[in-house]
Amino acid sequence: MTAFILPHQLVGDGPHKVIAVHGWFADRSAYAPLLADLDTGAFQYALVDLRGYGEAKDAVGSYTTAEGAADLIDLADRLGWERFSLVGHSMGGSVAQRVVALTPHRVRRLVGISPVPASGLPLPPEQAELFASAAHRPEHRRVIIDMTTGGVRPGAWLDRMVARSLACSDTKAFRAWLDSWTGDDFHARLADCQVPALAVTGALDPALSAGLMRQTWLASFARGELVDLPGAGHYAMDEAPLDLIRALEDFLRADDGAAETAPAAPGA
Repeated sequence: MTAFILPHQLVGDGPHKVIAVHGWFADRSAYAPLLADLDTGAFQYALVDLRGYGEAKDAVGSYTTAEGAADLIDLADRLGWERFSLVGHSMGGSVAQRVVALTPHRVRRLVGISPVPASGLPLPPEQAELFASAAHRPEHRRVIIDMTTGGVRPGAWLDRMVARSLACSDTKAFRAWLDSWTGDDFHARLADCQVPALAVTGALDPALSAGLMRQTWLASFARGELVDLPGAGHYAMDEAPLDLIRALEDFLRADDGAAETAPAAPGA
């Protein structure tokens, strides 16, 4: 029986390898607005579909950040990428941090785009009910997207984002992933982590804000940085694609051409 391999799309052929992980509301198509303007000579991106999404929509699993991290490490092995960087949006940011917690010696740099903290994101009861019911109620998905983009986006865009979410995700997996990214707390495993890590937030996002990243992301990563995009909310790939590319690729290429010393492997 063939082992499960995360479906993925390779973009570019550059020497700096990067795995990009989507969030709760999309599959790897979340990164489509960026593709035409990425530096494909410097980087090679592997855009993945987590279990329950996109080409992995029917894949069975536990739909947890731990499982997702193990799948990413396995994919890196299969691609022959001993060292790589990670980009993760929202829920995918939590999955990417799990990879760092498991194999810090393999990760060059980490970029979280409105990333869920490694401590999880517990929701107050009213919000928890809204998010849980979004698995079966498209109108609640729309409310969440509108709320996390400042309530200023056109209705047609909100409808398109909801339609994409419904088309690319399995309902059962969507609901299960919610329990994982809100409840998983592994921040202690990132204490004083030396992997360079950038958090990119959107000023219009009241939930995963720059303020929250100062309390969480910058507390976990000794070499942490923060960029807040004034014209974006939670979905910077759609809302401010060029500003996002500039922030993440400038950060990723900061050590290109320089001698690197990998963080020690756990137990080393």
